[in-house]
Order: sequence, then structure tokens, then C-alpha cells
Amino acid sequence: MLSSSQLDILNNAKPGTLSANPARIEDIARQSQTSDLADDELLAFLQICNTLYRSGEPLISDKVYDSVFLAELEKRHPDHPYLHSVEAEKAFAGKTVALPQRMLSTEKAYTKESIEKWLSNIEKAAIELEIDPDALIFRATPKLDGFAAFDDGKLLYTRGDGRKGTDITRVFERGMIVGGSGKRGLGAGEIVVSQTYFNKHLADTFENARNFQASVIKEKELEPHALEAIQNHAAVFYPFCELPDWQGPSTELIADFEAIIANVHILVDYDVDGVIFEVTDNRIKQHLGATRHHHRWQIAYKSNAESAQVKVLKVTPQTSRSGRVNPVAELEPTRLSGAMISRATAHHYGMVKEQGIGEGTLIELTRSGMVIPKIERVITPQTPQIPEHCPSCGSSLVWDSDYLYCLNTSQCPAQIENTIEHFFRTLANNDGFGGKTIEKLHANGINSVYSVYQLTLEQLLEIGFRSQDGKNQLAKNLLEQLERSRTEAIEDWRFLGAFGIWRMGLGNCERLLQHHKLLDIFNLTEGDIILIEGFADKTATAVVKCLALIKNDFLKIHQLGFNLIQTPLVTEQQQKTSPIAGLTLVFTGTMIHGKRDGMIKEAKRLGAKVSTSVTGNTAYLVTGTDVGATKINSANDKGIKVISEDEYLALISN
Repeated sequence: MLSSSQLDILNNAKPGTLSANPARIEDIARQSQTSDLADDELLAFLQICNTLYRSGEPLISDKVYDSVFLAELEKRHPDHPYLHSVEAEKAFAGKTVALPQRMLSTEKAYTKESIEKWLSNIEKAAIELEIDPDALIFRATPKLDGFAAFDDGKLLYTRGDGRKGTDITRVFERGMIVGGSGKRGLGAGEIVVSQTYFNKHLADTFENARNFQASVIKEKELEPHALEAIQNHAAVFYPFCELPDWQGPSTELIADFEAIIANVHILVDYDVDGVIFEVTDNRIKQHLGATRHHHRWQIAYKSNAESAQVKVLKVTPQTSRSGRVNPVAELEPTRLSGAMISRATAHHYGMVKEQGIGEGTLIELTRSGMVIPKIERVITPQTPQIPEHCPSCGSSLVWDSDYLYCLNTSQCPAQIENTIEHFFRTLANNDGFGGKTIEKLHANGINSVYSVYQLTLEQLLEIGFRSQDGKNQLAKNLLEQLERSRTEAIEDWRFLGAFGIWRMGLGNCERLLQHHKLLDIFNLTEGDIILIEGFADKTATAVVKCLALIKNDFLKIHQLGFNLIQTPLVTEQQQKTSPIAGLTLVFTGTMIHGKRDGMIKEAKRLGAKVSTSVTGNTAYLVTGTDVGATKINSANDKGIKVISEDEYLALISN
């Protein structure tokens, strides 16, 4: 069955009329047959599969997509435009610009025989050019499973449709580095996140790395986890030309094919879904050229995923460090890709509920190489058991979209370590209090942020924080970092965000403190919070409850004496005297006198509402340079006043 996340994606994207019939989509995916599909239905299904895959919510496996549905379209209509166009990446906020050079897709192969056929074509090209085929060198690199982009040294573009992409240079402005040598302007590559880092710090928040990578690109105000991943250099843009590789002649490639595939897969600590082979001789590349879809001198090999029908014995709830209760399917032991599998994640309880995953459910399980086993589809659903209480502390659970959460952040044993780690990570003004340090402290009875600040040198030495030479420098360093975290200036909204209040990212913390002083927020009612732009009823209810839960801990920690920078309050007088108070504005284009984000913040401070799309409620469309026609045409059609950046600055200066 389609999950609620997949349905939301299709409802927003609307890739054809078939998206209005979820039952039919599910039937086509379940049967994996094409004989009864009309041409328009086949094409619509391909577009839907591509949309879901690019959004991090794949409906079917790559192999089924390629070998069943795409192959059927090629069989019926070899020259169909869909076969020869680059499958578009998801769009992100930003201006659309022409790419410096075309970014094509890659031809795929699933068997060694297909690679041998490709090598034969390379050999023929070499003979035509009077080049010795035995002298050719081939390169094999990991096929990164991230977001394709192009860096020309000035801008970073998404791949888009291969010809035009979106300007996402903002990721470098946020601190993202370039993998490999660190040099800009090396052309095509992918935005990826470290597997190790993702599994340790992000797996509780995101279903897969693609979803996280999308959040790094599209979010205007990054959540702490995304900002920290960038600052820790876990999320990077990696140019293809900088990837570690295997190189050798075709004879060695074929003779050691399996070993080369296995070794290349583990050359990087990023998600890899195959191996890219290419010939290195530029004369061959120029001679073979490209189709409208892919380069002929390059091919991607993707291992076949093994699958099996497996019965679910039970679904076990596990509380993560972030308070999310994740369902783990306990399975009848089954061997896949050389490993005995007895457990698989069901991602979230929304999936468990919608697809009927419970005791006795028959599922199709897939696994390829060293990849984590995945529930591909539910064959025979059963009645699921949805927990009402946290398995760690017994607190009542709440739904947030597809997820179940335990809100008892301060006393739930499973969340204590995350609470402490999140605090120091969000302050971002200290070093040394990472996961391993927190785990060691917690194992020795340190179970709150406040208790960390009460540690003495003697206690740290007793716990085992000594340098390799047996001296006490390590313990001293930790105490120095605790002192630094209190004395180094930080914004009060960041301090509030460090307490991990549900539904309160750093953006919401800043908005709240623009209207109320830090120590006054514990006296707020739901009605007070709802009056603030961006806070809905459910959010206000959750915030009031969570503030009550953390109040005692917050005040104890606050009294330790942190150097907090107070957020300027937006007073009623400021808004009354502002010429844009109460108006809805839309900013578009590249601004000359400042960054657009800064202008948006200033407009909000002056009491305006800022939207990303032009509607009948828009008062002004504020335009910079390089403005597309869409928003201007929309404003003209609706009678909305369009003003330049200079006109806007003159307006607010009055």
C-alpha cells in the first residue's frame, strides 16, 4: 500500500491522472506486470515511480523499474521521449538557471554479461580510431546515492532536467565543504552524508539519507541536526572526479569482476547503490559521444537484490534517543545475500498501521550486498499492534504525522543520553561532549545536563577520563569546555532550542522569543502562543505541555550563568509605526543590497507576513535581479503591486 508520505508527494507533484487512483498504482506495483497497461498508464506509472524515488520514498526497486516497466516502454516505443530524457530531480527553492554543461543520466546494467557487451563496444570504437584496445584503462568508482549537482566554482546547481537546474549555492554559504581535495569548480558530483554519521545521529529523524540530503538543500532555516552535519563535515558535495577508484585494463576488470565490485562499494563512507565504469581515454569519449539520455563511454553496474517471502513473528517498539518510538519487525530467520536476517525496520508506525504489519504478516524482504534489509511490500496483512505507552518509561505516546513519540524527554531512560548530547550539540560553543563521552558519563550515573555541569576533576578521573599517558589532561579539557559553554556568548533562542522541546526547532524558538522574554515563556498559555505567526493550535498545545515538563531543569541550568544574547522583542509600537505591518509580502530574485533571508527577517520584525507564493492576499511582490516571469505574471494577473528592491527599501525607511 502507498504510505501517507508517498500519497502527500503525489498529491503535491500531480505527475499525471493515475496519481488520483492510489488503488490502481498499488495494483500495478504489486503485480509488476505490464501486459494489461495502456501506453498512457505505463508512462504515468513510470513518472510516479521516478517522482517517489527522487523524493526518497521509492515505490518499487530500481531493477523492477528498469527491467520491467522501462523495458516495456522501450519495447513498445523505442524512440519515446521519456527514454531519451534525463529523469528530473526534485525541484528546490531558488532560481532556475542553465547548467554550464549537460548532466546526463547513466546507462544501467545488472549482469556481468551486460558489462562485457559494453566493453565490446568500447573495443570496437578503439579499433575504429586505431587505438590498441589492450592499452585502454578503465576506471571504477562508487555510484553515490545522493543528490546530483554541478559546481562551476561560482554557483552550485542541481541536475534538474539535465539542461536547467536550481541554484543551491546556499549550501556552501551554510558551511558545506567539498569532498576530496576540497577545491571548488570541479564539475559534476553529488551531495551526500556519511553513513556512519547518519546511522548514529540522523537515523532516528530521517527514514533514509536521501530525505536528509533534501533537507540540507531546501530548508531556509536549517534545523540543528542539518546544521551540525554540515559543520561536522558529514554532509559534503563530492565531485565525481575526486572519488577514490580502481583503474586497470578490461582483462583485469573481467577477471576480478566480483572482487572489484565489492572493493569499490566500500571505498567511501556514503550510501552507494552501484559502481560506475568508464573508459579514461578522451579520444574514445569524444568518438562515442552521448545519447540524449546517457554517455556511451560510461555505464553503471547495480547488483541484483535478493528477495524472499518472510513471516513476521512480532513487531517490537523501541524508543530512540529523540523520543521516536520505532517499530522493529522480528522475522523468521532467513538467509539473504549471505547473511542470516531476523530483523528489519518498518520505518514508522504509520507504515505498520496502514500496511497491516503485525504478528503473522507475510512480507517480501529484499537485501543487496551489505545493504540493510528492506521490507519491499506486504503480501498478506494482519492486524497490527500499535503501542500506546513508551516501552522505556511508560509515558503516553503521541502521533506526529506517521510517527509515534514519547514526550517525556527528561526522565525516559532511552532519551537521557540524547537529551544531554542534543544540549551540547545545539549550543555549538564547546567540544568534547559527543556521543561516546555522553555514553560513558551516563553509564556512570550522570543522567542530566545539570549533573554534567556539577562534575569535578576527581569525578571525571574516577570515571576514567585520563589521557593515554595516564595524566588528567583529558578531564581538565572537559571542565574547560563546560566553562567555555557558559561564558562564550550565544543567542537565547539557541539556548532554548538546546532543551529539545517538541515542535520547537531553532526557527520557532527565535519566533517565540521575538514576542516574549526567555524567563516569561513558562507562564504562557496556548492562546498566547497561537497569536504568534507560525504557531498552530496543536503546536501551541504541545509547546505548553513540554515547557511545563522542562521548567525545573531549565531554571536550574539557566541559573548556572550562561552568557545569553537577548532576542530583540517585536513591540506593538514597532509594528504600529511600520508601513508594512500586517501586510503579506513575497520576495523573489537575487537581492543587491543584502541577502534575501536577511530582508525576510527584517520584514517579519516590522510586522509583515512573508510568503513564498503570490496569492490574492499578497500586498507587494518585491523583486531583485534575475527574476523569472512566473511570479511577475501571477502578480499582474491578480492585480498585485510589483516593486523593486530599492522601492521596498524606500518604503520601509519611511
